[in-house]
Amino acid sequence: MAKLRDYNMNGTIILGVDAGYGNYKTARCCFPTSVSKSEQPPIFTRNFLEYEGSYYTIGEGHKDFVAEKSMDDDNYILTLAAIAKELNARGLSTAKIHLAVGLPLKWVQTQRDSFREYMMQNRHVDYRYAGRRYVVDIVDCTVMPQCYAAIAESLPDFKGMHMVADIGNGTMNVMILNNGKASESKSWTVRLGVGECFKVIRDHILDRKAEELPAEIIENYLRHGSADIGDEYKALMEEAAKSYVDKIFAELKAHGYNPNLMKLYVMGGGAKVVELVGSYDSDNVTFNHDIRANAKGYEYFCYMKLRRQKAMASAG
Repeated sequence: MAKLRDYNMNGTIILGVDAGYGNYKTARCCFPTSVSKSEQPPIFTRNFLEYEGSYYTIGEGHKDFVAEKSMDDDNYILTLAAIAKELNARGLSTAKIHLAVGLPLKWVQTQRDSFREYMMQNRHVDYRYAGRRYVVDIVDCTVMPQCYAAIAESLPDFKGMHMVADIGNGTMNVMILNNGKASESKSWTVRLGVGECFKVIRDHILDRKAEELPAEIIENYLRHGSADIGDEYKALMEEAAKSYVDKIFAELKAHGYNPNLMKLYVMGGGAKVVELVGSYDSDNVTFNHDIRANAKGYEYFCYMKLRRQKAMASAG
């Protein structure tokens, strides 16, 4: 496994947080996008955050889709949890950070300022997570485009025409690259995330078997491509998943995908199910199953942006 790089600028840690609808990710951590508030500490878990007199249980279940993340207070708490998890993974509990975050491709322009302001609502935060105290100064926040940030470092490898599909839980970001170059007119955000596949599988089995499949079984299937259940249920799950993946390819073709003219690069939490049940030429399709790719990309993208700004300021 390649060693992760830590990006710093003038003594400030650049820390990437991918605020997904299904999971929150940092360069080293991933946990379900879920939070529940209480006025007393939870009994059965230490996985809670204590902040301003309230207690927040983190990572049990998933949140509903909210299009504008700055309108949802839970995202701030989840970001504090993500910061704590990442700092803990680095052996830190006190830090000065520059937050590097992202939004779906087509929402960046309209939501960038409000999302940055939302993330910067408190420059100094002092809280506890999983029994440990964290003291963090948030120096600044940069908001970047999802999908593009994840591949920014490897853009020179995208020779010729490529379509990139980043399938998250709530949305799918799609862009066409020409020799590694993107354009706004050829980038889209579509409400067809893998959460839709979850619903299709659940409803299909409910219709056919008159029983509800446990969410954990569906999630394991979508994440790992397998489930330890009976053959009949497996067949029904695959049948439902294929109908979802057919929609994915229909959407890609509607936005210009032609397997005879371009290669396809699929990433995000939905990449596994596309690889598992999709119909495609494996020589022309690449799958990236690193669901933390955007968080890592935010750090790299932000570092390069800050480095350019510093160089320009020094030049004059």
